[in-house]
Amino acid sequence: MAKEKLLLLDGNSLAYRAFFALPLLANESGIHTNAVYGFTTMLQKILEEEKPTKMLVAFDAGKTTFRHDTFDEYKGGRQKTPPELSEQFPYLRKLIDAYQIKRYEKELYEADDIIGTLAKQAQSQHMDVIIVSGDKDLTQLATDQVSVYITRKGMTDIEKYTPSHIEEKYGLTPNQIIDMKGLMGDPSDNIPGVPGVGEKTAIKLLKEYGSVEALYEQIDSMKQSKMKEKLVANEEQAKMSKKLATIFTEAPIDITLEDLNYPGPNEDNVLQVWQELSFKSLIEKSDFQVEEKVTAELAFEIVRDVTPDMLKDVMAIHVELENEHYHTCQILGVGFSDGETNFYVSFEIFSNNEVIKNWLEDETKKKYMSDSKAAQAILKRLGINLRGVEFDMLLASYIVNPAISGDDIATLAREFGYGDVQANETIYGKGAKWTVPAENVLAEHVARKAFSIWSLQPVVEEKLKTNEQFDLYYDLELPLAAILGRMESEGIKVNIETLEKMGEELEQKITSLEKEIYELAGEKFNINSPKQLGVILFEKLGLPTIKKTKTGYSTAADVLERLQSEHTIVKYILDYRQLAKLKSTYIEGLIKEVHRGDSKVHTRFQQALTATGRLSSTDPNLQNIPIRLEEGRKIRQAFVPSNEDWVLFAADYSQIELRVLAHMSNDDNLVDAFKKGMDIHTRTAMDVFHVSEDEVTSNMRRAAKAVNFGIVYGISDYGLSQNLDITRKEAGEFIDKYLQSFPGVKDYMDNIVQEAKLKGYVTTLLNRRRYLPDITSRNFNLRSFAERTAMNTPIQGSAADIIKQAMINMDARLKEEGLKTKLLLQVHDELIFEAPRDEIEILERIVPEVMENAISLNVPLKVDFSYGSTWYDAK
Repeated sequence: MAKEKLLLLDGNSLAYRAFFALPLLANESGIHTNAVYGFTTMLQKILEEEKPTKMLVAFDAGKTTFRHDTFDEYKGGRQKTPPELSEQFPYLRKLIDAYQIKRYEKELYEADDIIGTLAKQAQSQHMDVIIVSGDKDLTQLATDQVSVYITRKGMTDIEKYTPSHIEEKYGLTPNQIIDMKGLMGDPSDNIPGVPGVGEKTAIKLLKEYGSVEALYEQIDSMKQSKMKEKLVANEEQAKMSKKLATIFTEAPIDITLEDLNYPGPNEDNVLQVWQELSFKSLIEKSDFQVEEKVTAELAFEIVRDVTPDMLKDVMAIHVELENEHYHTCQILGVGFSDGETNFYVSFEIFSNNEVIKNWLEDETKKKYMSDSKAAQAILKRLGINLRGVEFDMLLASYIVNPAISGDDIATLAREFGYGDVQANETIYGKGAKWTVPAENVLAEHVARKAFSIWSLQPVVEEKLKTNEQFDLYYDLELPLAAILGRMESEGIKVNIETLEKMGEELEQKITSLEKEIYELAGEKFNINSPKQLGVILFEKLGLPTIKKTKTGYSTAADVLERLQSEHTIVKYILDYRQLAKLKSTYIEGLIKEVHRGDSKVHTRFQQALTATGRLSSTDPNLQNIPIRLEEGRKIRQAFVPSNEDWVLFAADYSQIELRVLAHMSNDDNLVDAFKKGMDIHTRTAMDVFHVSEDEVTSNMRRAAKAVNFGIVYGISDYGLSQNLDITRKEAGEFIDKYLQSFPGVKDYMDNIVQEAKLKGYVTTLLNRRRYLPDITSRNFNLRSFAERTAMNTPIQGSAADIIKQAMINMDARLKEEGLKTKLLLQVHDELIFEAPRDEIEILERIVPEVMENAISLNVPLKVDFSYGSTWYDAK
């Protein structure tokens, strides 16, 4: 029989440690969660490593203990428990119960005494005992059978105290830890000790005398000194302090070791607590095999034929996809619900049913969906043009809170208190175990999704209206989803031969660079190996070491960039890396993504992903094609119109974020510069350096440009110093000068941070929200990042709103003008169209007109445009 192992946790100590170690997290309901989160991560780690058979979490029962009979001021002077922590204790107890761990507290006794008593009992029964706490007082309990784990810094960094470790660290036995506390005291518990005696002195005295009692028995033989005077004057205090520091191991507890058997967590209940507290990362990483229970019965049927009377004027429809790659995956089945009738249709029936097709294409039939863009794209492949989408669960949830992640309806539904739909993982399994279940299981799952969409539509829309975000959702994001769906289905043509030729040219350049690098190094080596490269650069060639890692010399890009002036080889290595990445990621990567049927790439625009509201693109990511290097820009030569006699037309907002900053800050100088049509970087240089326009040098303008864009992204003096290769002090002075020259910008930055602290979020011009839980964090770095985010999110998010509005207005204008021109891509602040040459003159007139009037600011928006036979030529 395996030896029993008892795990004892100091609940109060660990909760306090977690609270002060982690930023002040909160879920969407405003419940603070950092202490519970930290405790959970520690608990998960310790359970995985130790696998205990018995467990207990001990708590302090109250402020008064038997020690107060000895010393009234015991633990006096402690600050009141922060309310943000107090409110977490009920959730911590709920979590412990979900793990099926026994918890216990005893009037007049501390958690330490409960732990000490149980540890002693367990030793007598030859159990192994592990104590976990944030308080080193408990190290006095260490024996050959009892190990005391003390959390350090974060919650999962643990120092393990055994008698040998205590001997190595202090030169003391565990029992002498009590004597050490008696002499040096403990400010956290208001144990006085002997004034002037610190840890080093206490350890020195104990090594010589052994204990507090022995020290005072031999005090007369001690040489006269100020220290002796203090010890003599505080003898009673020292002995009392030792008594206070001694953990009582005979507490009259009414709980036995038999009561502490640990059966393991109730995974269902643990997940429920995690979901309530929005512990998304824990949920995603968890291996819990949860049998999800749905409380409500759902009446549904599997339908073999759909008649017109079954499809109502308003209905929820859910198209269940095989995976997220909806341009290539298959439909598994379709669910319908009107709140009373729920039914499932297989793909075979769905794809061949004219009644369903007519209903889907009927604008007057209102559809509630989970991801209308994905549905639109996959239905387009079946020859169905989806119309009449009235509600999109994914978009609506995202607007309520962009931190709500995942496209699984179960996840979204739980955010709004609806739990009667299971997670996809539960139905299909995950990874290699993924499989489509029996039809009745699949049918119920899909029907439940449709019913949940129907049920949640009024709940989520009410939340949008409460937040004054319904217009943002209904007038901007919902119509944009349809436009993006058409853009994705249309795709953009790519000339594979051009890409292959570029790949060959890059390979030649890479080979040439390899030869140069080997020649300069004096030997062949693996350039892609940081370890081998480090040896060449820092040992053989003797370049100055800038940074070391656990595995050796750092050869990261920022390190190499600082070494460029030291040796020619460094520039060649940087060029080699850039060209190798261009070839593998962008040339070869793009070629894989080209659909052989139409020679196009069909990216997926992620509309509900970024915290700022910006669109991103995946499979392939067309926003990430590097354009700083000429070789990178040339990749755009492979993007061509789908018709030979057509061209690509590109329109780009000029400095949109700076114009939004001018509007939001209403800074007189910034507004004036844009209204006069001045070069904003030149104007900034004039104001900061106090020179006239003709005195602005290229370096002045470069510095002004760096700080202009840096301000938008909340740049620090360090960041600017790196960008401009100047000292941090010079960068700080430059930022100060900028803010003096543009006082409206400084006021905006100060005010927006204060607003974020007050509300917990910031908003864009169209009322898009970003929640900032770290804005009140005690951790300086986290708080600083949140403050920078508060400054730049309204600017970046408003710029995103503007270009989205421009896309909607542009789509309407193209239809109004009866043009064949098609909008293909949105990349950052740029829209790319393909158009017949005979429509170019009209586009040159209407595109800037529409884009520049997408939204009204107190400065003009400006659009630059061009066109050509490739995307490269259109710039």
